[in-house]
Amino acid sequence: MNRRTFLQQSGALAGLGLAGLAGCGRSGGAPAAGGAKPLPFYDAVGQIVPIRAHVDRIFRTTVCLRPFRAAGPRMDVERVGNKVVVHNYGHGGSGWSLSWGAADVAVTKAREAATGSRDVAVIGCGALGLTAAITAQRAGLRVTIFAKERPPYVRSSRATGVWSPDSRIALTSAAAPEFGAQWEAMARTSFAMYQSYLGMPGTPIEWTDSYGLYDTPPPGSDEASPVPAKQPEVSAGRDFAHYGARIDDITPDFEMLPAGSHPFPTKYADRTSQLTFNVADYSRQLMNDFLIAGGVIETREFQSPQDVTSVPQRVIINCPGYGGRKLWSDESIVPVRGQIAWLIPQEGAHYGLSYKDLYVVARRDGIVVQPVPGGDDFGWNDANEEPNRQEAEAGVLLLKELFDRMAAMRQ
Repeated sequence: MNRRTFLQQSGALAGLGLAGLAGCGRSGGAPAAGGAKPLPFYDAVGQIVPIRAHVDRIFRTTVCLRPFRAAGPRMDVERVGNKVVVHNYGHGGSGWSLSWGAADVAVTKAREAATGSRDVAVIGCGALGLTAAITAQRAGLRVTIFAKERPPYVRSSRATGVWSPDSRIALTSAAAPEFGAQWEAMARTSFAMYQSYLGMPGTPIEWTDSYGLYDTPPPGSDEASPVPAKQPEVSAGRDFAHYGARIDDITPDFEMLPAGSHPFPTKYADRTSQLTFNVADYSRQLMNDFLIAGGVIETREFQSPQDVTSVPQRVIINCPGYGGRKLWSDESIVPVRGQIAWLIPQEGAHYGLSYKDLYVVARRDGIVVQPVPGGDDFGWNDANEEPNRQEAEAGVLLLKELFDRMAAMRQ
């Protein structure tokens, strides 16, 4: 078992990467403490722009409810009156990450049902709705999106914004045996599509370095206690499924950084690279792509499946996100609350980091500061969407503690 898998199964910042601090990076050729081999010059930790972690720089606080389903996302086909509804919701914390692959599955089913017609409706204008609509257009279909809200007001606009394809995607005990293969296909399709957005104006998608910082030996390191054959259950006994090993060939591993090769004040640090979504620009680009291709968006709110049948299209791709719980009376959806304190973005700060119970992603559209005590269990079955200022400030102050430690180390 690699350390990424261990971290995921132990509930420690599942699926998330980490990152660094600036103007104080040491050369990779610097002597390593304790005789550890220094990093070669091409692997050196570069300059890391320190984040100005002050509570008065919080410019907004957002809450997102992740739609978790124990069996995995709902992607079946249902007939409602004379309509064919292809469901595509319940992706937990993996909506953005799996969106293109899930769209491919949903559109394939929609095309099979759309005999004699090229017109398709999509319900929802978030991550799953927009990618399904664009995928349908590329397949030659005419698409109308029906949604109450559109970016930046949809829940998926409040996402952390990192590649995390198996974050709260299912429970091992509830997912069908074939779901792992379906997940892998969706993850690979999505990953490939995201590479086509690299280098585009506005930097909607980019690879960023990401660092984990620890005062005690991290799981999987040479100094850590041996990993038990069976991982202990998390606090509430939820056996979240993790399929990351299936795509190890396309995702970077974690690398332990020798002492003296990095600027961090913790005794241990590791590094990986992660895909980061600058959601504000990315969702705007998706909207523009859809509209330029002739797509239409109509503002409409649905209260029941019967309301859905009021659209003129016979085939409907249903992407309501957490709204599917109410719209389809789907009690299998469990809300998982996640709150983000957004700090003003900084030039040159484009990375992520984890420190204690804090996860940070320095994006171009804002610096995500997210406390995650308890890992995957945090926010479980909490449908409260009201921001908690005290929680937001506590996260920023914990980040400030890290930089204060760095400042003291440099004195």
